[in-house]
Amino acid sequence: MPTNLLKVYPALLELNDLNITQRYESLQRIFERDVANNSQFKFNGKKIRPLKVEGVVDMEVLFKHLTTEEDEDETGIKLGSRSFDIHRSNRLHFIKPHIDDKIEDSIRLFSYNDRKEGRTYTRTYIYNLKEKYVIVLESQRSNTDYYLLSAYYLYKEWGEKAMKKKYKNRLLDVY
Repeated sequence: MPTNLLKVYPALLELNDLNITQRYESLQRIFERDVANNSQFKFNGKKIRPLKVEGVVDMEVLFKHLTTEEDEDETGIKLGSRSFDIHRSNRLHFIKPHIDDKIEDSIRLFSYNDRKEGRTYTRTYIYNLKEKYVIVLESQRSNTDYYLLSAYYLYKEWGEKAMKKKYKNRLLDVY
């Protein structure tokens, strides 16, 4: 379990032989090191913060979002619950080097206007073509900081196609 703290990009974390408690502790240590307790967690000079839920910063919600995925039924309808996602989890330590711009792989950095529930949100994507890995940031209304929304591996068949479509329709500037 402590060896996961030593893993560096692009090696994957070793989670398969850990029980649920050990896996949670291992991932939590990486999250605290790279995100929660990282005073230099910035991208393009802007501080990255978790979303506030009812005015309160909830690191546990962000952690859960970075290590689980939304459950869906057979038809693709979201069920409102989340389950452990090995693909997100064993790449949790990929976030920091991508944010720190320390990756030599082919990266596409772009902003895109996403529509959700009738509203438009400008989101910035850090898309690693080689590793099929995406980090999603959203500029705060003040435009001085970012929210970290998600980070995930594009393993589903429609994932890369959707990302390429967003890139094709990207905004001229990165926000």
